[in-house]
Amino acid sequence: MTDLAFGDHDHAACIQGTVRDVEARCAEERLQLTPVRRRVLEILLERHKALGAYEILDVLRAEGLGSQPPVVYRALDFLVTHGFAHKIEKLNAFVACTHPGEDHAPAFLICRGCNGVAEAQGARVALGDEARASGFAVETMVIECEGLCPACQEAA
Repeated sequence: MTDLAFGDHDHAACIQGTVRDVEARCAEERLQLTPVRRRVLEILLERHKALGAYEILDVLRAEGLGSQPPVVYRALDFLVTHGFAHKIEKLNAFVACTHPGEDHAPAFLICRGCNGVAEAQGARVALGDEARASGFAVETMVIECEGLCPACQEAA
């Protein structure tokens, strides 16, 4: 079992565990995990790939949970603000955080074949250490690596 979306793992347990962790953090911090926010998180977890807001909106619309873009943008804003999801800048899309509630700043491995995204922990440590050593104060850092996941490599 691995945390990376490209590795083998128990997908159902991954979804259930992450939703349970998010619910617990919301309870601790008195945050409101509305049905739409929860469903957007579940959609991101179910797909295990980067999704644009309109792709998510299509699912919400089909399920009767909203048909206007502000519905999904408000839910995504909540999820990103509280560390339950991340925005993938290169794709202008979103992924569920695989470590909700942890103070971390992952790098992302993005498959250009299937848009699968995996969080890679630790990649920022060396860059952060280098920045601190030079006296630079990092305020935000987005590391996105593009390539092919094992399944897309095999298909090619």
